[in-house]
Amino acid sequence: MFGLGGTGALAVYVAAYTVAIVGCGVALRRAVSVDDDETRRGLVALLVASGGWAVAQLAYLLAPTADLQYALYLTGLVVGLTTIGGWLYFCSAYTGRSFHRDRTYRRVAVGAYLAVVAIKVTNPFHQLYFTAEFVATPFPHLAVQQGLAHWVVTGLSYSLVAIGFFMLFDQFLEADFDTRPLGALVGATALPVTFDLTEMVTPVLLDLSMEPVGVAVFAVGTLYVFEDRFLSVQLSDGVDEALIYLDEDDRVREANDLARDTLPALRGARGEPIAEVLPEVAAELDGGEGLLDRVAADGHRYYLVTTTEFVRAHGSVGRLVMLSDVTGSERRRQELARQNEQLESFAAAMRHELFNTLQIVAGRVEIAGTELEDGDVAAARESLSTASETAERMRMLVEDFAALARQGRTIEGTEWTAFDPTVERAWRSLPTDGVVLEVERGGRIDADPDRLESLLASAFRFAVHNDASRVTVALREDGIAVADDGNEYPHLSPESFFEYGGAVPDAEAGIALPNVRTLAQVHGWDADVDATYDGGVRVVVTDACTDVGEPSTSADGADPERASVAGE
Repeated sequence: MFGLGGTGALAVYVAAYTVAIVGCGVALRRAVSVDDDETRRGLVALLVASGGWAVAQLAYLLAPTADLQYALYLTGLVVGLTTIGGWLYFCSAYTGRSFHRDRTYRRVAVGAYLAVVAIKVTNPFHQLYFTAEFVATPFPHLAVQQGLAHWVVTGLSYSLVAIGFFMLFDQFLEADFDTRPLGALVGATALPVTFDLTEMVTPVLLDLSMEPVGVAVFAVGTLYVFEDRFLSVQLSDGVDEALIYLDEDDRVREANDLARDTLPALRGARGEPIAEVLPEVAAELDGGEGLLDRVAADGHRYYLVTTTEFVRAHGSVGRLVMLSDVTGSERRRQELARQNEQLESFAAAMRHELFNTLQIVAGRVEIAGTELEDGDVAAARESLSTASETAERMRMLVEDFAALARQGRTIEGTEWTAFDPTVERAWRSLPTDGVVLEVERGGRIDADPDRLESLLASAFRFAVHNDASRVTVALREDGIAVADDGNEYPHLSPESFFEYGGAVPDAEAGIALPNVRTLAQVHGWDADVDATYDGGVRVVVTDACTDVGEPSTSADGADPERASVAGE
């Protein structure tokens, strides 16, 4: 550098410190409006100390006398030492640590600072820190020879600064954002150390620290160029949720990895309006809190959408959107709502059936009494038999309700279940009165085996009651279909078949199809009646996870498209 000539070398140093002063001043304007109080105090202290250090060293270079240069050089040493405190305070506050609040650390820091300052300001008497000789080349300045005290303090200072680096890089490594630009800016504060090391072994550089330049580059970069990332990393510390940073116009500025994995549309969306990239998220923002429903490979997932606004002295600079995965809670809420609705339906159906049964029983008993008075014993016996059969049917219905109430609870787990054997067990459990069952296509289905068997048995029970001579069941890509060739009900809506207590199509049907829907819902499936089906009733279960096999074949191979099981 001295090869540039005295004027050129001086100009380079003057330019470097001028840049440092301006950079620290510009960054200070933004730093005073940082939201977090402690981070703001640390950053402001760092910038004031670094700017003051640069001012002292610039003044040293331009001072006209040796005595003034000596005083300004000493002032720079004292002011520069304060940057360590500001740096550590900022690093601790920004990374969410509490070292800067610990009174013991603060007392030790103040004590060590005062001790070092005392050594520095008394250097003219003991010269343990440095010795200086005024020289005229390459320009008039003090040629400083560092002493033992300097190297001890320098080693301690570098060690303390390294602790700050560790805190920041640890934060950046744990953050779920792309923190490489921030890491590079932090590294810029360490580059001046190379100048210090070079100065130790060569006379090419003056014994002046360039650390204020590094601090200015770091501060301007983090507060202006990468402010969104700088703020997002701090706010997201310890937050394992999807995060999206929006600017004041609700354009996407940044998103963490989890957000991009959850919402792939965010990839490459920087600078795009959130309303265009993710309209469903944008729709939830104005309300402050909203629930986002997303379809994933494992079913519906639910995210609570909340926002935190970034406000500066000049107004809002954007907001951070957090998507908290509340799938478990929302599924439990939905399940609780379903169970409450189911219990209400059970209660209504039970009241309806009990009332009807009591009326029938009471009526038949009264008729039997009249018939006995008239001497018609056979008729009385028939009336009492009807009353008994009605009461027995009611008892069986109550047992069905009790069994369904048990099976209607939340499923704890599912497993891949062979479809054909489950169909056969369900069919064999019923009095099918000669009705023929045809299994068109089998395979596997992810379900609770017992509840799946009960679901199929309820669907078969309805089909048999519906005067069917043939029932066809098939595993589909998204569920199950059970069709019969019995009665048709074109005047009924599909929903009416699933109303507990409605007894559709008649009282004898009981609760067969309502059971089908309830047992489907506990799996997260849906059940409906196909209104477009002609020739009977077709019940369709959807939203199931299946592994459909080849079309079934009968035992004798006569019909390769279907296998038939005769009713017993």
